[in-house]
Amino acid sequence: MNEITCRSMMGEYIVYYRGKIAAYVCDDRLLIKPVESTKRLLPNAPYEPPYEGAKVMLFVEEVDNKAFLTNLFERMYEELPVPKPKKKNRSI
Repeated sequence: MNEITCRSMMGEYIVYYRGKIAAYVCDDRLLIKPVESTKRLLPNAPYEPPYEGAKVMLFVEEVDNKAFLTNLFERMYEELPVPKPKKKNRSI
């Protein structure tokens, strides 16, 4: 089962956890959604936008700590928004 997947977007990556957008990898930075659980687990993390004009996210420094990252993603899952359904193409 692939619980963590990613998709390339303009040279950066969107990280999905169990099908929900959880984080971005931009400019060699891991930025996660600032939901209540992640704010509690990273109280001193700086807020940074993944790209100019985007909403700010939490910058994660402990990217080499597998146990920490696993806990972080598991805790935030329930708070992540459900993906919007994709629009169907209409052919004329």
